[in-house]
Amino acid sequence: MRKGITGIIIAAIIAVIGITVYRSMPGKNAGQSASGNAMSVMAAENDSTMNDSSEPSTVNKVSADTVACSDCDASFRIITAKEAKKMIDEEEVTIVDVRRQDEYDNGHIKDAILVPNESIKDTAPEDLPDKDATILVYCRTGIRAKEASGKLADLGYTNVYDIGGIVDWPYETEK
Repeated sequence: MRKGITGIIIAAIIAVIGITVYRSMPGKNAGQSASGNAMSVMAAENDSTMNDSSEPSTVNKVSADTVACSDCDASFRIITAKEAKKMIDEEEVTIVDVRRQDEYDNGHIKDAILVPNESIKDTAPEDLPDKDATILVYCRTGIRAKEASGKLADLGYTNVYDIGGIVDWPYETEK
């Protein structure tokens, strides 16, 4: 009986690895957006801006650092923590943390406002009234930030920047 369960577990692990490898292949459907439309990543070889190929993508690659949904004109840019820090220091930006309240309370980028990814639906969030403002979006590891950036772009926000996850943020945070 134990050998049978072990075999099933091993088969399940192999299946998950196979799906992950298949999804990471260029031109393969890598998931669905929040609205249910199939999307695929069209990344160039050696592209470091979308390096977590195991996560489902919600956007199409447009250029080295810009992504857009396949069924609209909306887009957002993916930038590094260093680029984001420079923008924070030199420009007027709105920093948006799309994690849960408890995650935000444990530490966040200074001046970040909390707009949980799950709360971004089909209307503009009240905390983000200016659709032309420069918005820097982050979460814990970058997965929710990418999804939230796509949702905000779909809602008409014109200057959305996905800065990834706070785990990769080497600068000061606050509680």
